[in-house]
Amino acid sequence: MKYGNRIAKLRDERRLTQEELAGKVGITRAALSHYENNRREPDYETMQKIADFFHVSIDYIMGRSSEPSVVDAKVQEFVDQLELSDQDLLDKFSLTIDGKPLTPEEAKRFIAFIRADRAMK
Repeated sequence: MKYGNRIAKLRDERRLTQEELAGKVGITRAALSHYENNRREPDYETMQKIADFFHVSIDYIMGRSSEPSVVDAKVQEFVDQLELSDQDLLDKFSLTIDGKPLTPEEAKRFIAFIRADRAMK
């Protein structure tokens, strides 16, 4: 399967329009259409953004791997179950932004912000 077909398949599975996906990865709808129809190949940065958005490897998009997952299924299950408000977790892991660790108070404000943002949606 060519990269364009993989991108289109991933987009369809998420029920996104080309316009929606293009906006989420910072490209034009026309560029995405060219990629999906195998008329142009995305540059590395764009390919990385698409892979990151779908949580797959670039190798999967390029057809060099049939396994879409970037991480082992057991690791992904663990990550999906992390609860960031758990004080033990905050004590064990250092959350960083722009390479600088968040203070415990910043981490708590960050979590509160995300909760408020989700409540408004």
